[in-house]
Amino acid sequence: MTKLILNRRKFIGTAMMTGAALASPAYLRRAHAAGGEVNIWTYNNFVPDAFKEQFESETGIKVNVRLVDDQGKQFNLLAAEQPNPTVDIVTVAGHRFLQFIDSELLAPLDTARLSNWGSINPVYSESDWSTINDNKWGAPILSGMEIFAYNTDLVSPDEAKTWDTLFSDKYAGQTAYVLQDMMSIVMLKMGYDGNMVAYMDNPDEAARIVDEARDYLIANKAKVRKYYDGGAEVQQMFVNQDIACACAWNGPVAALMNDGFPVAMSIPQEGSYGFVYTYNVAKNAPNVDNAYTFLDAILASGEIGAEMSRASGFISTYKDASQHLTETERASTSFPEEELANMRFFRAEANEMKYKLVDPAVEQVKAA
Repeated sequence: MTKLILNRRKFIGTAMMTGAALASPAYLRRAHAAGGEVNIWTYNNFVPDAFKEQFESETGIKVNVRLVDDQGKQFNLLAAEQPNPTVDIVTVAGHRFLQFIDSELLAPLDTARLSNWGSINPVYSESDWSTINDNKWGAPILSGMEIFAYNTDLVSPDEAKTWDTLFSDKYAGQTAYVLQDMMSIVMLKMGYDGNMVAYMDNPDEAARIVDEARDYLIANKAKVRKYYDGGAEVQQMFVNQDIACACAWNGPVAALMNDGFPVAMSIPQEGSYGFVYTYNVAKNAPNVDNAYTFLDAILASGEIGAEMSRASGFISTYKDASQHLTETERASTSFPEEELANMRFFRAEANEMKYKLVDPAVEQVKAA
């Protein structure tokens, strides 16, 4: 097979709908908002330009977007502004909820005010990470996850259904993964809670499980070609045909797929872990009514979800977003329902205990 040179063009490519009007839900066309504004802190391309223009035109509410690039910076800025924040909606990753909630920076989400809450796939909206202290705290919009990535010229779809393939003799010397990420995957593969939340009251059991995962990785160390660190590195290994399969984040693999490289991805039957970006209402938000009008509008259409996915490269949480994507886009930014059912989401409750155990174990695997 001819080797390909990695095309480093924009992650998803030119957005097909840039400047085009998105389908306007009937309730929005009937809206008679009093005007005003809504202030949003979010990542680049998370508010589609066409949606923003239409929302402003049809509601009279001006949308002020401030771009963020780091969860920690956003937390520090929001904490500094309390009790009188300038922002109405922030964008928090689900596994960071506890930090924001414990610091009383978010308001519980009133889903009764969101007539389009049902547009979100319940895999995301009703998962265990999404409810804390009996409240919802955010509207899931986009997701990223660890996936089994494979060269379709070498590995079959059936082989991609299990993490066992990554540790098989057949592909020895042709695999790669981020070692710390693989610790959680191996624990899940063994039937344990890779988040370690289930063992918060039993640290001895947590330690035993981490040791078991560590020993498994040491026993299979000779089969891995490389423990890599970043997305560009795993991309280049696929392009150079150094590896046949890997555990990777979906984003770098989606970029290869959209560049035409023969690679695909799956969520194996044993499960995997991911995170979800959510829109959240800030505590003491100055324009809370406008915030809910914005949230309900952006959840209204799978077409909007598809545009967010297309522009950002993340996976849409909307039930019917895939209907508005091309075949190539669907392959790189969506998964079959049966695979999504295998997903777990990172949780933070046990992180302090978990990483006190996992970090030394990772070093022990490297040194073995």
